[in-house]
Amino acid sequence: MSTGLLALRKTRARHPPERALRRGAPVAVPVLVAALVVTSACSLVVGARAIPLAALVDATHALHGIGEARIDRTLLGLAVGGALGLVGALMQGLTRNPLADPGILGINAGASLAMVVAISAFDVSELGTYVWFGFLGAAVAMVLVHVVAALGRDGATPMKIAIAGAAVTAAVTSWTQAVLLTDRQTIEAFRLWSVGTVGGRDTGVLLVGLPFLVAGAVLGLASVRSLNALALGDDLARGLGRRVAVDRFVIGLAIVLLAGASTALAGPIAFVGLIVPHAVRAVAGPDYRLVLPLSLGVGAVLVVAADTLGRVLLPPGEVQVGIMTALVGAPFFLLLVRRGRLGAL
Repeated sequence: MSTGLLALRKTRARHPPERALRRGAPVAVPVLVAALVVTSACSLVVGARAIPLAALVDATHALHGIGEARIDRTLLGLAVGGALGLVGALMQGLTRNPLADPGILGINAGASLAMVVAISAFDVSELGTYVWFGFLGAAVAMVLVHVVAALGRDGATPMKIAIAGAAVTAAVTSWTQAVLLTDRQTIEAFRLWSVGTVGGRDTGVLLVGLPFLVAGAVLGLASVRSLNALALGDDLARGLGRRVAVDRFVIGLAIVLLAGASTALAGPIAFVGLIVPHAVRAVAGPDYRLVLPLSLGVGAVLVVAADTLGRVLLPPGEVQVGIMTALVGAPFFLLLVRRGRLGAL
């Protein structure tokens, strides 16, 4: 490769061309901030029983207890949703696979199996311990998928990673069900968590996983240049001076931290990591300087909005957020496919 061509590509990798930024990019940030404010406010006051804003700050108000519970729920939804949106963008950039998602590539299933084993075999009941088992399960599943995909010719191609992820997810899910069928007590402890929920958890629960979510977010957001270089291919990324193995390890660590902590805190919430990065790229383009932070914000909006909608959909009961994200996300994902906006990683 000539020195001039290499220098040109290096410049493009560091400073993506303007055409890579879509027309919606300039307004994406203020619109996202407004959406975060509106969805958070709705989450605080809307539910099976609407409450006034005064109930949130007035300790003597009759509905103050409900307000405190909704504050905890909203904060957890923002944290978990942001983590899932960001981890989806990181996984799609790392594997160059438009179908990469913690649910599809086995990470959620691995974390679920580890937590079921923790409950059944080790009688674990504290969330602080759940988080560690969630990390372990997520990490093992991620490594296993890439090892299986790397077997044979051509190594771990995006298609082989997707197939390996589906196979590992099916196998691990069957093992999880086998454990649950033999232990009624584990079923009771696992039942609500398994559908994905941000309700019934106080701020102390969030604080357990928050350090891991923050560490994963920092590592992920710091990987902007790595992902922009990897998008050009491993060979060219090496030519641009990137240490590809180190970059992949750092991004993989961020994925494990984010996926493991979010799954341990709220259960396996599907679809968020899959559709959010595609929606962001459709508006802002493929540059990861925008894709990563916007995916974090859009994921938070989606989870909080889905949780709020689930509270009023079937009163007096509620639909858990894990079910609502699938109901909200599936039509949107099909719309992206129909318009031909799936991909462009």
